[in-house]
Amino acid sequence: MKTAKKDISIGGKFNLGSARPFFLIAGPCVLENRDHAFFLAGQIKEICRSNGVPFIFKASFDKANRSSIRSYRGPGLEKGLKILASIKEELDIPVLSDIHETRQVSPAAEVLDVIQIPAFLCRQTDLITEAARTRKPLNIKKGQFLSPPDMKNIIEKIRSQDNEQIMLTERGTCFGYNNLIVDIRSIPLMKRFGYPVVLDASHSTQKPGGQGFYSGGEAEFISLYARAGICAGADGIFIEVHENPSKALSDKHNSLILNKLDILLKSLLCLGKAQDSIKDYIRELGS
Repeated sequence: MKTAKKDISIGGKFNLGSARPFFLIAGPCVLENRDHAFFLAGQIKEICRSNGVPFIFKASFDKANRSSIRSYRGPGLEKGLKILASIKEELDIPVLSDIHETRQVSPAAEVLDVIQIPAFLCRQTDLITEAARTRKPLNIKKGQFLSPPDMKNIIEKIRSQDNEQIMLTERGTCFGYNNLIVDIRSIPLMKRFGYPVVLDASHSTQKPGGQGFYSGGEAEFISLYARAGICAGADGIFIEVHENPSKALSDKHNSLILNKLDILLKSLLCLGKAQDSIKDYIRELGS
């Protein structure tokens, strides 16, 4: 299994790579309001700081792919980026959000430390190449309809713009109607490309359109997927977090409750250390 070709610098705060401890991408699915975003960002930052886990705050300024026309989408590009810029500056946290149209790339790049391409849009060539031209780190979510080897073509689109700042995220594969399943082999298969791989432990539990007008999910399995991701060699874990998921304005059924994050990170760190010990033991046996 290859390690990352090069470290990825996140806002000058820290570097990501296969030789480094795992990192966390976390936050609410969508920006609900400024105070709420600041509250969650501050709380998650402190939990990560106490556990020594690098943290990138994520939240969408616009959820353009909601199931229903009636669903809350977020504050929009201008207001949303202002909130994220304030969090970045005042709380000293790198920020990530997703884009849906090429016109969003330039203003988003002025604020975001990581630009995310949603799973449904991961084959949109113009969107990907425009984002790649910013030279910002890109987090590409693997489409629910793609196999891990299919990500090679997406990587080539990014590299065509001289951008090697790439992360790949597994978020489940369509499995019948209104259901996703994670083939954990996706982690080592995508790591063969040489870039950091992330396991999205929240969206992997999602049931797209499972509630009719909105998606369902099985949040009780978020911790299970996160642990499986670390054991499979994931470099980072992506989790949507909310202090009261039942009141969340998006993805209430696949958000981790805030008060469970600390114990989850501690368990992931233990698993990471165990994985390192196993690797050392195998190396000793082979020497």
